[in-house]
Amino acid sequence: MDNTTRRDLLFELIASSTSPLSGGELSRRFGVSRQVIVQDISFLRAKGHSILSTNKGYIPFHPAVTSHSRVFMVRHSKDQIGDELNTIVDCAGRVVDVSVRHSVYGRITVELKINSRDDVTDFLHDLDENRTRPLMDLTGELHSHTVYADSEEVLNHIAAELKRKGYLIEN
Repeated sequence: MDNTTRRDLLFELIASSTSPLSGGELSRRFGVSRQVIVQDISFLRAKGHSILSTNKGYIPFHPAVTSHSRVFMVRHSKDQIGDELNTIVDCAGRVVDVSVRHSVYGRITVELKINSRDDVTDFLHDLDENRTRPLMDLTGELHSHTVYADSEEVLNHIAAELKRKGYLIEN
């Protein structure tokens, strides 16, 4: 199978999947290395295909149709990650990413795509199961989240709740 055919089939497979497809699974299906799959995903993204890499695998990415977003600068302990994320989703927010400003590497941003309490539970489980340190460990717990919502009022409510809990860092 040539590169173009494999990439077309790869995109069709990801676009039609109802669950994330891991790099290992895709490499087995196509009989190529995981590195080839990573390169194919990069190529597909460069061609304009929206593919999101999650900790569970590749999924099609359909950005939220909203003009309301805000970046919240926050600080809390590792034990409070679940409460912080649940606070946002309970207020009808969608956590797009987490970012830190590292003194050597500059801004590091990782897509999260957390839309529900189930997503928060899965994220915390993956952190624990993989014994992964959260990104905020690099910066003394200081980090930011891009949050989408259906209105400015929802974003204001999220800010108020994060502030009430002592997580929000106001500029």
